Amino acid sequence: MRLNDLKPAAGSKSARHRVGRGIGSGWGKTAGRGHKGQKSRAGGFHKVGFEGGQMPLHRRLPKRGFTSLSRRFVEAVRLSELQKLGADEIDLLVLKQAGVVSALAQDARVIKSGEISRKVSVRGIGVTAGAKAAIEAAGGSVAVVPAAGKGGRKLARYEERQKALKASIAAAEGKPAQKKTAPAKAPAKQAGEAAPKKKAEKPAAK
Repeated sequence: MRLNDLKPAAGSKSARHRVGRGIGSGWGKTAGRGHKGQKSRAGGFHKVGFEGGQMPLHRRLPKRGFTSLSRRFVEAVRLSELQKLGADEIDLLVLKQAGVVSALAQDARVIKSGEISRKVSVRGIGVTAGAKAAIEAAGGSVAVVPAAGKGGRKLARYEERQKALKASIAAAEGKPAQKKTAPAKAPAKQAGEAAPKKKAEKPAAK
């Protein structure tokens, strides 16, 4: 056998169809399009799944399941990973700085995987029931997580900013905020003042 004798196995390769090149080619005249109809014309097009106007299969079948668009931005954190962290107060920012979750993570959830024996305070992230029990058994605490979703996280951040702003203002002034004073009342009538005269009532017409 020589290199110039190598060739594909018989029947493994076939010449491409050169349509519209005369009757002798086997694909002349209608060029494989058949006779008449929308698909035989130039520009004739049917979208994928089109069934001649009747309800297509992909619309007749029921929908099942749900695909969350934010799932790839919510990461799971094990108890054993919290055990290795040096910080006592743990939130999403601490997890990102330690490399436990990616920088693109928008939320995290602590799951019961591994063991934890040191006291930690978890706040601002989700915690499963089993993981919460394990953290509290080790002497730690879990802060109440705000409502799930983007709106809940925004509300929590807004409340934290407002608390920090009020604390900084109070520290700068060095005194608590003043209470609002009640509006001044009208002066009392002095003695001897004549009461306003009432208009005489007209007699009712008979």
